[in-house]
Amino acid sequence: MIRLDHQSDPVIPPQRAAAYVRMSTEHQQYSTCNQMEVINGFARQRNLAIEKVYSDEGKSGLRIKGRAALSQMIGDVLTRKVNYSHILVYDISRWGRFQDPDEAAHYEFICREAGVTVHYCAEQFENDGGLTSTIAKSFKRVMAGEFSRELSTKVFQGAARMIRMGFKQGGTAVFGLRRVMVDQNGQHKIVLKRGDRKSLQTDRVIMVPGPEAEIEVVRWIFAAFVEEGKGETEIARLLNEQGVVSDSGVVWTNTKIRSMLQNEKYIGNLVYARSSSKLRSKPIPNPPAQWIRKENVFEGIVAREKFFAAQDIYQARGHRLTNEEMLQNLRGFLDQRGHLTCKLLNQSKASPTASTFKYRFGGMVNAYRLIGFQPRYDYRHLDINRRLFNKTGELVAGLMRQFKELGASVIWQRKPHLLIINHELRVAVIFIRRSCSNFGTARWVIHFGAKSKPDVTIAVRVDGNNETPLDYYLFPGLDPVWKKMRLAENNGAFLDAYRFQNLDFLMGMVAQVKLTQPL
Repeated sequence: MIRLDHQSDPVIPPQRAAAYVRMSTEHQQYSTCNQMEVINGFARQRNLAIEKVYSDEGKSGLRIKGRAALSQMIGDVLTRKVNYSHILVYDISRWGRFQDPDEAAHYEFICREAGVTVHYCAEQFENDGGLTSTIAKSFKRVMAGEFSRELSTKVFQGAARMIRMGFKQGGTAVFGLRRVMVDQNGQHKIVLKRGDRKSLQTDRVIMVPGPEAEIEVVRWIFAAFVEEGKGETEIARLLNEQGVVSDSGVVWTNTKIRSMLQNEKYIGNLVYARSSSKLRSKPIPNPPAQWIRKENVFEGIVAREKFFAAQDIYQARGHRLTNEEMLQNLRGFLDQRGHLTCKLLNQSKASPTASTFKYRFGGMVNAYRLIGFQPRYDYRHLDINRRLFNKTGELVAGLMRQFKELGASVIWQRKPHLLIINHELRVAVIFIRRSCSNFGTARWVIHFGAKSKPDVTIAVRVDGNNETPLDYYLFPGLDPVWKKMRLAENNGAFLDAYRFQNLDFLMGMVAQVKLTQPL
């Protein structure tokens, strides 16, 4: 009898992988658990071991902003902080419904360049870079984005239909009104508190008058504005002084009062689509012809004639005055009050706001000068600051050009006004105007940006005309001792050690140098 010894096949260790899952609020069938079940099955078939799971739950796939898990995963891949060579995703739509299909391809390309392969586990094609997979991915990326566009249109049409039927769509109730949930037969179920939502899909929300105390406050606001001639700022101040609590629990402001005085809900109307923000884009105002309006849906709490009288006042305000008409208005206001301030202008109903004057004449100081008014305070520094702000932009643009010529990557962050060089060095740029101390000597006051936490602050001192740079101070920002610093003509060795006649030293810090020998 011959016995043959068979050696068992060698065990191949699994390759490391990561999983990315995303669940959007409108697709519960794509729950993260269901996605992981398919992904785990795919991993077992391919001998892959899932080491890490990135999960975005309840996140839209329209863009990467707001998707912390996807952002972290791409960041980990870019910085090579990964110990895996595969990323497993349920399908193309879970990767994203980007409106530009090239954006989805871009993130996959980043992974591929780092040696990490992306697999779409539920798709019918293998993501092997071949012609078939390339065409299939392109088609499905376009369809994923198109699905979001179609869904956005359907949601808008459905919401508009609900408004025409008299049902409120989204948002909280305004001060003086309340939201009530009703069933499909129109029977009242419960008054919704701030933050509450309807419980069933068949339920609807309607508006009803709120507590009598709030209704009296709303009516007083309209009477004060229409009959007594009080401005929004004055009305807000009086409410705060009387201790009246707003619906949101914060102090009353002129903006909140202005919004209330123009809200048609107070006369029983529902208005929808005053602005558009489709597909997570920036909201844009719509012309009145595109608004969806349903009138007399519920009992109003303000008389219609008083409401429309308030609208007449706003319409009169909105009339575009000529420059001469605005200046004449400002002269009349000065003759009436004997003095001019931005606060007084904002409190007046008969005069354009201070911001309107600033926009039209390039600042309140210019408007004052044109009517011969001399304010109590010297505001010339505002014009100087505005001019130096423009020079800051010119210097930043020049620095960016020079940094890129040196082979460095550079990004300008408008907020909080920082140059990011080579993804690591944070540089702030400040122009410092020249002023005089009480003793008549020149001084320059630097205000450091504590919140932005720059690594280096370039402080540019300008000459006596506040026009031409004199020199540059490069202050390190690792542990700033001062939030504010005063510089004189001569500051001693301690401070002048940071002083330079040009920025060549900074350029030398940024310039990339080739190593002659490997480390």
